[in-house]
Amino acid sequence: MRRSVPVAAIAAITSAGLVLAGCSGGKSSSDGSAEANAATKGVVNASDAKGGTVTYALSDAPESFDPGNTYYAFIYNFSRLYARPLTTFKPGPGSKGNELVPDLAESMGKPSDGGKTWTYKIRKGVKYEDGSTVTSQDVKYAVERSNFARDTLSLGPNYFQQFLVDNEGGYKGPYKDKSKAGLKSIETPDDQTIVFHLKKAFAEFDYLVSAPQTAPVPQAKDKGADYTKSVLSTGSYKYQSYQEGKQLTLVRNPQWSAKTDPLRKQLPDKIVLNLKVAQSTIDKDLQSGNTLVDLAGRGVDGQTQAQLLTDSKAKANTDNALGQRLVYTAINTKVKPFDKLECRQAVEYAIDKKAVQTALGGPIRGELASTVLPTDIDGYQKYDLYPQKYDGDKLDLAKAKEYWGKCGAGKATTTILARSDRQDEVDAATSVIDSLKKIGVTAKLQQYPTSKYFSDYAGVPEFNKKNNVGLMMMQWGSDFPTGYGYLQQILNGKAISKSGNTNLSELDDPEINKLLETAIANTDKAARQKAYAEIDKKTMEQAALVPLTYFKVLMYRSPKATNLVSTSAFSGQYDYLNIGVKK
Repeated sequence: MRRSVPVAAIAAITSAGLVLAGCSGGKSSSDGSAEANAATKGVVNASDAKGGTVTYALSDAPESFDPGNTYYAFIYNFSRLYARPLTTFKPGPGSKGNELVPDLAESMGKPSDGGKTWTYKIRKGVKYEDGSTVTSQDVKYAVERSNFARDTLSLGPNYFQQFLVDNEGGYKGPYKDKSKAGLKSIETPDDQTIVFHLKKAFAEFDYLVSAPQTAPVPQAKDKGADYTKSVLSTGSYKYQSYQEGKQLTLVRNPQWSAKTDPLRKQLPDKIVLNLKVAQSTIDKDLQSGNTLVDLAGRGVDGQTQAQLLTDSKAKANTDNALGQRLVYTAINTKVKPFDKLECRQAVEYAIDKKAVQTALGGPIRGELASTVLPTDIDGYQKYDLYPQKYDGDKLDLAKAKEYWGKCGAGKATTTILARSDRQDEVDAATSVIDSLKKIGVTAKLQQYPTSKYFSDYAGVPEFNKKNNVGLMMMQWGSDFPTGYGYLQQILNGKAISKSGNTNLSELDDPEINKLLETAIANTDKAARQKAYAEIDKKTMEQAALVPLTYFKVLMYRSPKATNLVSTSAFSGQYDYLNIGVKK
């Protein structure tokens, strides 16, 4: 997220936000005259018109375009243009976008053995861009490389590594283990069938295989970490050219067939993604039509936000959507003085959430948060273990000082991390620093780019230990739209990794770990949701993170783009599968 706004504009942002919130929207339009929030309720500019170029832009460069080596929602979304996972989400507005459907697979998985074995059939006739046929062995290899070669591909989640039965003696991944059998718990009895054998039941496995890690990769074409430069396409588009840090261009995949793909339409002739473009430039280009989509989907910057919300015509082309995301400050439970519970509880009371909300862009960018689960995830229950009291705009710090006294840290110093290309995140971190000064904590801000934030800095426990990193700014969205898909990778001790780690608090609580394991095995959805709410409360009891806001995005919807629909499945972003361009 990016934000840079003068104080004078904040009042305009806040009051205009109230106006926008009152717009019901919901009209689908073919002439670009839709109302505000229209794409959160329907498809705007619905069209099957072919041709033209759809241009995307991104303020930084992603760590990787490799579907097996990424963890950003916008790459999950975008990669489906050239990489087909076993299942995916059907394009639809808001929560309707959470509908899971088969993609590379013919149908949803068939569970057996009490939910510990899952079988899928690959669609017949799916081909790579070079004309070779996709096989079940390619899906098996894709999972092996993405989950069991963490020293080479460390940027994605490791669910499969955690849940698949490992080989006797431990499987080292395909780059080290050259045996033909590979991981024995993934069987491919024929070229169309793939069978996953799990250590324990996993009731939501169909969601898990929606990750791009199940998009097939032929072993002979794999180039390890360099595969990102020339991914072999199974989708409707393929790489034409890739200039690292500058531009990725996709063109039609001639081997793609609508007969084997009921989801994609292959509308534009070309898709161009420009990288490392200043957010202010992206915002201007969206309004001029030179860019049709901001790939990151984090919304416009503060200056643009103020302009859009005070111009009724411009406001009609905006969408303000929830995205199953939370903005929070992770507290490192392994770094002094925050290894003490009372110190962390003091931080919970000390951070002025209203000030942070203002730094992030006001209520239109998210309501104040008190829970780990966002309000639009099943299992959410409203509560507040650390209620904040205000005297006017001034936060009452009595509780914060009481707990800081109990923890006995006195005058303390620490480091807080934020992403340098997300100005609003930097602003929020600055607000956190100001809050903590008032209880005797001096925090130094260190900024790092999004492209390296998890691989080299915030997601590297050893780096945090060496550099006294006690606090990290974070925004998190669900891997898939359930409590488990949201909580697992940020709270389970088994998810902590040496690099690419997203459990930034390094929380390893036996009770929470056990609750996560038992919940996912339960076929009773209501019981799972109850467990997710319990996990939420136990995490807050541990004060492992400070919930700041339930993130909302404010996006500018280009009137020149077709088939724009904001979907919860991809954090409120537009669904990138079938965006076209008006001629």
